[in-house]
Amino acid sequence: MLYTSTDNPKIKKIKKLSQKKYRDKYNEFIVEGRHLVLEAYKTGHLKELILEKNELFPLPVETNYVTNDIINYLSILKSPTNIIGICDKKKEVKEIGRRILMLDNIQDPGNLGTIIRSAAAFNIDTIILSPDTVDIYNPKVVRATQGMLFHIDIIKVNLIDKIKELKTKGYKILGTKVTVGKNLKSVEKMEKFVIIVGNEGNGVDEEILELCDEYLYIEMSPMCESLNVAVATSIILYELDK
Repeated sequence: MLYTSTDNPKIKKIKKLSQKKYRDKYNEFIVEGRHLVLEAYKTGHLKELILEKNELFPLPVETNYVTNDIINYLSILKSPTNIIGICDKKKEVKEIGRRILMLDNIQDPGNLGTIIRSAAAFNIDTIILSPDTVDIYNPKVVRATQGMLFHIDIIKVNLIDKIKELKTKGYKILGTKVTVGKNLKSVEKMEKFVIIVGNEGNGVDEEILELCDEYLYIEMSPMCESLNVAVATSIILYELDK
């Protein structure tokens, strides 16, 4: 079917998915571009395709067509693509694996997306988010993951309660600080671990840090006070994956 008006109820509903309250209400989110749509399809999350008229992208899902004006209306990109996917949200897992990344109050969508991408690249089993961390289905987060959102398990729970539970199951809890703790390069191999990374401005909450077994820091030039949280997390995950 070809949709030509932004006043159409279906188009209005898709537009609402740019807001978290409607993503939560409908349990859906959008992806833009061929690559992200294919990643969603390969993992069984793609529900529907929205294509600009005359675009060919043959996937065995419900497909509807729209005008260029509607593509521009629906897109959050400065240069919209002509392919949009409507996706079902991921189901939360019960088994979390042995290699855990825990994120405390990450607020920047680009940072969260980059961290998710690095976590998938360096073999993290599960990402655990604090309730106040930015929504993983925020369009900017989704785009920054470059599709890795679909390839790693992510849950959102109270971190203090989860840390206490994991400590009883033999996980080593490692917090991150800018200067205090064990040099990252000296960390020994671990069977089961949790790495905790904190907010862009404030780091890891003090109450959470008190529950950690050890602290990690990245040695760097004294001229540099700190690193962007996504960069620092990527370095930590790379070193621990060696």
